Amino acid sequence: MIKLIILERKIDEMSILDLSGDIIFGEGNVVLRNAIRRLLGEGQKKIILNMENVGYVDSSGIGELVSGYTAINQEMGSFKLINLPKRVHDLLAICKLLTIFDVCDNTRNAPASY
Repeated sequence: MIKLIILERKIDEMSILDLSGDIIFGEGNVVLRNAIRRLLGEGQKKIILNMENVGYVDSSGIGELVSGYTAINQEMGSFKLINLPKRVHDLLAICKLLTIFDVCDNTRNAPASY
């Protein structure tokens, strides 16, 4: 288990959260939830999760991704996932969430898709 670390950067009006570690039950979920809720509270409506360095996502982590997506949509914002590792991509495909989430291959394509 690797602790989830989030580095935040901004490009224009987009916030990119660079995730590193595991999104799992407990601290990983709380850290991600707090980061997304804080950005929404600051009025940020375009949030991108860079998942390139995410090693593992459990069912609770999937729930947190869905919760973040829902919270952002309720605020009329947009939520994108980029740089999905194969393991995470396959998990989201099995859960049929690739049809829900907006997924981009890399950081350059995500801002252009807005």
